[in-house]
Amino acid sequence: MDHDDAETLEIVVDPARPSGRTLLADGVEQSYVDVADARYLHFEYVRRIAAAIDVAAPRGAALTALHLGGGALTLPRWLARTRPGSAQRVVERDPAVVELVGRKLPPLPPEVVVALGDAREALAGEPSGAYDVVVADVYRAARMPPHVAALEFAAQVARVLRPDGLYLINLTDLPPLAHTRAQVATLRAVFADVCLVADRRMLRGRRYGNVVLAASPVAGRLPVVRLATRVAADPVPGTVLHAATLDAFAAGALPVTDADLG
Repeated sequence: MDHDDAETLEIVVDPARPSGRTLLADGVEQSYVDVADARYLHFEYVRRIAAAIDVAAPRGAALTALHLGGGALTLPRWLARTRPGSAQRVVERDPAVVELVGRKLPPLPPEVVVALGDAREALAGEPSGAYDVVVADVYRAARMPPHVAALEFAAQVARVLRPDGLYLINLTDLPPLAHTRAQVATLRAVFADVCLVADRRMLRGRRYGNVVLAASPVAGRLPVVRLATRVAADPVPGTVLHAATLDAFAAGALPVTDADLG
């Protein structure tokens, strides 16, 4: 999560789950952390990102991870709990978020380092081939900033990933999902393997919501069958588009480049 400087931030207790804490920006839910159990993931899109990591890497194995957009640090906490020893770097542009989360929520393990900065600028400074996983959840005033939606940004992610690494993006979109289709085309111009995870109702154009995209530099790297099984069993069932079904979904969409953004 990245957020607009004018927003009012607060962390509130979940009345339905006493150990739950929700980070709100102007009253809108941004992140959720269970202070008693970091394995609990409240939002379905976070569970989908976690599912992709779980099925792509050996159970319990420590990973190197770069999180672009921090919020309440839900996924870094989950990864530290489920894969102890994972070296993680978090980049969050809003110091107010970092200050509030640091003051109101449990401390992070020493393997998780939080840095203030812009996601794209921070990415450019990262070493090549350093990460098993890169997660992008970057928003400004409820929109993904254009400079992190471009092909050139995706190419930088590919550079910092290990050869068989995993890139995961949280997108928000609304019918007719033009932004998502363009992002699929953008990732496919850089990565050899791409899939999409979302609620079927959203893919039918019936609702606004979150879409998770997964990508890897290696063709056939994404364990799409296991991922589809996992997300179909979620309390909010998801579906996976890959190969031919993703071709059909993204037909006619073009990659987004810096030049397109002016």
